[in-house]
Amino acid sequence: MELIQQNPDIAAYLAVGEAVDHDHPLIRVTADRIAAAHPDAYAYAEAAYVFVRDAIPHSQDSGDLRVTWRASDVLEQGTGICYAKSVAYAALLRARGVPAALCYQRLADDDGSNPVVHGLVAVRLPGEERWARQDVRGNVPPGVDAQFSLEEERLAWTVRPEFNEVDYPVLYDEPHPVVLRTLQAAPDRPYLWRTLPTEL
Repeated sequence: MELIQQNPDIAAYLAVGEAVDHDHPLIRVTADRIAAAHPDAYAYAEAAYVFVRDAIPHSQDSGDLRVTWRASDVLEQGTGICYAKSVAYAALLRARGVPAALCYQRLADDDGSNPVVHGLVAVRLPGEERWARQDVRGNVPPGVDAQFSLEEERLAWTVRPEFNEVDYPVLYDEPHPVVLRTLQAAPDRPYLWRTLPTEL
């Protein structure tokens, strides 16, 4: 699948935004701490990936009822669903000058029912000619094994067209408006779960 930049200007994927607020002191401090141990861009991108995937639990997995949507809130509160964790990872990448985009899949149950949009991040490291999608949701349930990779994708789930699952090719500089509105409108995660977008 060819990934398509919604904004043709690569600078858009380095910009500070409402959700990707990498000018926030907490984002900067966290990025500096990771970069101190992983100074080159590839090592930093992988270390930041592992940090968001593993150190910030998905709120469904942890039972956390709070809903976060801004990158700094995800780091401060230590929780988020896939969309929010993706925003946090994008912010950490941009804080170190690495272009990062938000992108999505539509996934479903094994019988094709209950479709839901799932959030990912695409990264474009210096010297790379293409974007590489990453999944920081967290490797739960057992058997899920998402890993940082610039070559073969190592996402949590591969779409199954026979169940009407979809890889959306568009790369956004901020969360898709439907996703952002859904997060911002949710007072808690149970409400959010009833209102998650089923398509983009």
